[in-house]
Amino acid sequence: MSEFWLISAPGDKENLQALERMNTVTSKSNLSYNTKFAIPDFKVGTLDSLVGLSDELGKLDAFAESLIKRMAQSVVEVMEDAAKGKAQENLLANGGLKEKMKCLKIDLTSFVTHFEWDMAKYPAKQPLPSLVDTLAKQLAQIETDLKARTAAYSALKATLDSLNQKAQANLFTRTLSDIVSKDDFVLDSEYLVTLLVIVPTQNYVQWQKTYESLSDMVVPRSTKLICEDKEGGLFTVTLFRKVIDDFKARAKENKFMVREFYYDEKEITREREEMARLLTAKKQQYQTSCVALKKGPSTLPDHRVKGPLLRWLKVNFSEAFIAWVHLKALRVFVESVLRYGLPVNFQAVLLQPHKKSSTKRLREVLNSVFRHLDEVAAASMLDAAVDIPGLQLNNQDYYPYVYFRIDLSLLD
Repeated sequence: MSEFWLISAPGDKENLQALERMNTVTSKSNLSYNTKFAIPDFKVGTLDSLVGLSDELGKLDAFAESLIKRMAQSVVEVMEDAAKGKAQENLLANGGLKEKMKCLKIDLTSFVTHFEWDMAKYPAKQPLPSLVDTLAKQLAQIETDLKARTAAYSALKATLDSLNQKAQANLFTRTLSDIVSKDDFVLDSEYLVTLLVIVPTQNYVQWQKTYESLSDMVVPRSTKLICEDKEGGLFTVTLFRKVIDDFKARAKENKFMVREFYYDEKEITREREEMARLLTAKKQQYQTSCVALKKGPSTLPDHRVKGPLLRWLKVNFSEAFIAWVHLKALRVFVESVLRYGLPVNFQAVLLQPHKKSSTKRLREVLNSVFRHLDEVAAASMLDAAVDIPGLQLNNQDYYPYVYFRIDLSLLD
């Protein structure tokens, strides 16, 4: 499973023994994989000062989780047709572990299970409010940049999608810049003009037999099939300008529809160049491409080069994820001090349930081992209707021990 339970219990002898019992039971029953979760000794003021900080951390935790999920989804969108597994390969937490691992590509599960507080980035000697403020500003800046970058990508993609839809629409509405050419039309003539006529597939023979006689002054043998779709074809026909209205009326009577289109070479060139420019911009700025690298006399094929947006998402997803796990550590510290009091003395443990079907049994084991910490909370787990005086949390989220969930299912 990609779900973790981050819990804590008091660090006295009785509760350390309770933690050992929990480890023994969960191991024998194959319920979860458990590891210690190291949290520094932060500077604590008064318990009253931690109450407001607890609320702030809760909101920031939710914001951080939402942010990394949006970033993960942005990776999927930028990679477009890539399989989910390919997108997941770009969701890593680089750095933040032991010095020798800082340059490695660390998967999210490994980062969480080997978590170490980053003293360089978030000095533990700073007051807790300062640490929270640093994390909040970091995440806010990432979100601001994410909005700007994804907005630019969305605008470009929307423009391309619109142009592609026009290119794939029916013959009445589709863009024609990619299918017509200068040679299809009589241009710069004072008397002659070339029209485009949409003819249903079943009426091709009728068109060929009758188009010259639909009106006076139609140029013989001037029709040519330009393109087709599943409903019909687009034909040219050349005639004198002064009979345009008469020809249109007679054509309509025979279920031939004249499309209003006059060839403008400058406009056609502009549309083609705009499409090429947008496609190039999307490929260069946002998508992954393959290039061949030269190494001496030999060529190394299929070297993947990621566009700036995907590179930015990878780097900043890592930063946001690392910040989020640090927030979880701070929440455990603050809630443990509020729950268990001063001086600071608790043990945090990270549990990874082996499978979803075992979570109910795992919760029962934890409740049995730690119910002495809060009998009311333990009872409420058996009766969800019980109100716990003074608690703002939903009863389902409150347990005798400190508990926070870390869900790494970011693409579900």
